[in-house]
Amino acid sequence: MLPSIPRTQYDAEVCCTSEVTKNEKGELIHMSELLTVSEVAEILRVDDTTVRRWVKQGALEAIILPHVNERQAYRIKRETLEKLLGSNTTTELANA
Repeated sequence: MLPSIPRTQYDAEVCCTSEVTKNEKGELIHMSELLTVSEVAEILRVDDTTVRRWVKQGALEAIILPHVNERQAYRIKRETLEKLLGSNTTTELANA
């Protein structure tokens, strides 16, 4: 399973630094809580392309980052992945 994220005074300090971003809903997100497509693919033991497909199909919620290259950049919340691993959604993803 994923390592737990410490909830300490450190979290309060991080909120005041550049390690915090906002999602589309305006919610603050710690950058350390965001995973790359490659990290998610490694955890789920699938290919990067599969994770990107799930994001594009809406089966996996992700934050879309601005990009200048051809390929779109995504970040997936650790919380989203933890919920996915703790639910029956894995079978839904397999059918996507």
